[in-house]
Amino acid sequence: MTNKTEAQDIVLRLNGITKTFGDLIANDAISFDLRRGEVIALLGENGAGKTTLMNILFGHYTADAGTIEAFGTALPAGATGAALKAGLGMVHQHFALVNNLTVQDNIVLGTAPLWSLGIGRKAARTRIKQLSDDFGLSVDPNAKVGSLSVGERQRVEILKALYRDARILILDEPTAVLTPQESDALFDTLQKAVQLGLSVIFISHKLHEVMAISDRVIVLRHGKIVGQASTSDTSAHDLAELMVGQEIVKPVPSDASPGETLFSMHGVFAHPKGQRTGVRNINLDLRAGQILGLAGVSGNGQGVLADLLSGQTVPDRGDMRLGGQGVSSWSPRAALAADIGRIPEDRHTTGSIAEFSLTENVILERYRDPEISKAGWMRWSAAESLAKDVIDRFDVRCPGPDARIRLLSGGNMQKLILGRALEGGPRIILANQPVRGLDIGAVTYVQNRLIAARDAGAAILLISEDLDEILSLADVIRVMSDGRLSPEFARGSITPIELGKWMAGEGFDHAA
Repeated sequence: MTNKTEAQDIVLRLNGITKTFGDLIANDAISFDLRRGEVIALLGENGAGKTTLMNILFGHYTADAGTIEAFGTALPAGATGAALKAGLGMVHQHFALVNNLTVQDNIVLGTAPLWSLGIGRKAARTRIKQLSDDFGLSVDPNAKVGSLSVGERQRVEILKALYRDARILILDEPTAVLTPQESDALFDTLQKAVQLGLSVIFISHKLHEVMAISDRVIVLRHGKIVGQASTSDTSAHDLAELMVGQEIVKPVPSDASPGETLFSMHGVFAHPKGQRTGVRNINLDLRAGQILGLAGVSGNGQGVLADLLSGQTVPDRGDMRLGGQGVSSWSPRAALAADIGRIPEDRHTTGSIAEFSLTENVILERYRDPEISKAGWMRWSAAESLAKDVIDRFDVRCPGPDARIRLLSGGNMQKLILGRALEGGPRIILANQPVRGLDIGAVTYVQNRLIAARDAGAAILLISEDLDEILSLADVIRVMSDGRLSPEFARGSITPIELGKWMAGEGFDHAA
């Protein structure tokens, strides 16, 4: 029985929240409390119902049943303004910032009528500085958001919520796009925040982070709460099993037997693009039956290197070869014709078209194939048959091939993109952050498919900011820093600390 003191300490109460989409039960009678100064981690597979629940809490969706109370007062359903007024703040994985406005303008945007934004700027600046100092969120209020790093943009999002007097902060996959250093800085901020009385709901698939930052863990599976515990009373292994309902066996690749070089770069230079670092004097070989892992802090040239391989850009200098033959008239279409399968870094922006169906997204790179179209006419029955095959073979959990891809969870969207890239058995695979934001079950699935493709003879370039993924999957490892590539390191021959030094730029002068 909850005593009076505990009841007064409760800042948020969800009772019997239920939400359906057609035959799909996204949330099934979910109930829990959040206390002042507490961090609750919300866990579950992609598609378990976490994001739906948070959208209901924040007023983006209306629940079919159930009630929500914030600080003892019932929240009206589907009212984002009421949630904000009650002290709820939400930081999404994909930031909602205006790149050509300053940090200060982004923070105050929406807090006053547009015609009065010029009024009270000094007071706003003073308050932003105070919040920055209190919570350790250092950022230049005059900087244009478009010039900031990903970690700095996240600080702006948190400051936006705090500026609106948020007392409950919802963080949806907050470290999915952060470097390890930026993640550490975020955790420092959260520790200061909870000491000042802020309550946090922390959604993450990274179990070591959950164990480090949360007080209590709630696990969802198929829309239901299947377990909850104090973090100190559980383990990452137990949580992983609870999330997926079975034992998780991490993939362990056998030793590679590399064959011929399928793609190479020699002395390749590419100029920077906007805020993106270019590449300098790149020498790279992708060999059949081998995974080349590319580690590095985000923004050090990996994006341009991926664009070079996928045909989205061409070298300013240097030589690229396919199977020993020089590459000419390089383009995305030429890369597809060269049997290069692409798993892009951003599944939302470059990996899919949100309003297209699953079928339309599956055939995006194959709509000219004779079995899909003829004389300019689409063979939609063949296209849908291909989509169904990808859905079945890659375990994409969805309403059907006609559903809009934006309705899928991140993990299921990634599985569809993976299926599209691997379905034809490409000889070369670009896997750029292939498991970013995925739950442990989906991570295991994606990694097993990549290993299977390698064993079938594919050459794979694995670009990842997750050192654990690189160290466990890659047959050979290289590091990218400031547009430069390190020498190759065989799996097991280099430690995370040594890799971290290369990522920081150390070692390049000695290797020159």
